[in-house]
Amino acid sequence: MTENNIYQNPLITRYASKDMSENFSDKKRFVLWRKLWIALAEAEMELGLNISQSQIDEMKKYAEDINFELAEKYEREVRHDVMAHVHAFGSQAVSAMPIIHLGATSCFVDCNSELMILSDALDIIKGKLVNVIDKLCAFALKYKNLPTLGFTHLQPAQLTTVGKRATLWIQDLTMDYNNLVNLQNSLKLRGVKGTTGTQASFMELFEGDESKVKKLERKVVEKLGYDKVYGVTGQTYPRKFDYNVLCVLSQIAQSAYKFSNDIRILQNMKEIEEPFEKSQIGSSAMAYKRNPMRSERMGSLARFVISLPMNCAITAGTQWFERTLDDSANRRIVNAQAFLALDGILNIYMNVSENLVVYDKVIAKHIAAELPFMATENIMMECVKAGGNRQELHEKIRVLSMQAGKNVKELGKDNNLIELIKEDETFSPVHNKIDEILDASKFIGRAPSQTVEFIETEVKPILIANKHLLGQKGDVKV
Repeated sequence: MTENNIYQNPLITRYASKDMSENFSDKKRFVLWRKLWIALAEAEMELGLNISQSQIDEMKKYAEDINFELAEKYEREVRHDVMAHVHAFGSQAVSAMPIIHLGATSCFVDCNSELMILSDALDIIKGKLVNVIDKLCAFALKYKNLPTLGFTHLQPAQLTTVGKRATLWIQDLTMDYNNLVNLQNSLKLRGVKGTTGTQASFMELFEGDESKVKKLERKVVEKLGYDKVYGVTGQTYPRKFDYNVLCVLSQIAQSAYKFSNDIRILQNMKEIEEPFEKSQIGSSAMAYKRNPMRSERMGSLARFVISLPMNCAITAGTQWFERTLDDSANRRIVNAQAFLALDGILNIYMNVSENLVVYDKVIAKHIAAELPFMATENIMMECVKAGGNRQELHEKIRVLSMQAGKNVKELGKDNNLIELIKEDETFSPVHNKIDEILDASKFIGRAPSQTVEFIETEVKPILIANKHLLGQKGDVKV
């Protein structure tokens, strides 16, 4: 059967990076299983069990030489993936077969390897996240002074700047970064706990010597490069940890979704566009179209990731006593696909954020259409300073604003409020100051300095701490 005749996961074929796809591969998982068995056997030997160095050496010889076909054959016979791989490993490391998996339960390899895979996946996400932040910082600083219409309720509001708006996207991501780091700091291995978490099998192996059982767990964890282990478990590591992981991934997806929606709206307004390649086709029917396909894809994948924490919550809540197996098939899908999808999102986010196109003249045109209304307070105050009556001025501006609004909404013409004000003698004290009053830069408050201060105080420390991760480029496969 050819690949084109069976379903292919689009997260692999279209969206996720090679690094993330390999991280959740069978090869990585089963190599980790073998490394776990080697670490366990080594630690048991060092604590006095009858295991020889030659057995360890033979296991190490075949640590990365996975005989997949034989393992699959065994699994069809025994219906147990871990035991299938025990036998497959033992068929290679023949002298070690009697001591592979000694005292362990399946979750020794399954849970510990899963936690190690999740740890590596979080590292990949962290690298891409800080690169998105870095690229958006460059964008924010470049456009920190460029006025643009702010929007509340998707209606024109007071001005902000293009750069200041970008800090809102960055702030979401810095919150996500902090949550991700906290999650990484909380990661622990399941350790060496036995069938129901009591370490009874290891107490038997070491003839009731608790100190050796405790040393065994410490040794195994250290050999694997970790230093934290759950103090107590049932058969598995707490499934609430999966929920915590998916919540962090969901939060990053939420931030990306918000950014992608903003860009889609800005592209509709022709103010800012995502990159559009020379030969890219926007529509199969309408050749002139420049659809925001990258941002749309980000939103589409983000919706998937955002939906997944509930699945993990149900799994965590339905683990009967020491464990039940109805989590297994589900988790094979959910954990991997959440990371693969978010990886795809961040690949696009990097690509878009470093290639945004800003149309400042369109932005200025939109400001010009709305600023006259916003400037009326300033115009009125200048007239009061010149001796005018505030209440009379207010009524005049109200009437003229209604006329200008009708000109825009009913007649489809430009906003002519300023022309009406210039023609009205009531406002003669400001007729020669109108252009100065309408300077958009006077309506942006502290937006430029806020942008600089935020990046310097809250974002730069993150980028400095992760400078070794910077320099990645976004990749859009198709």
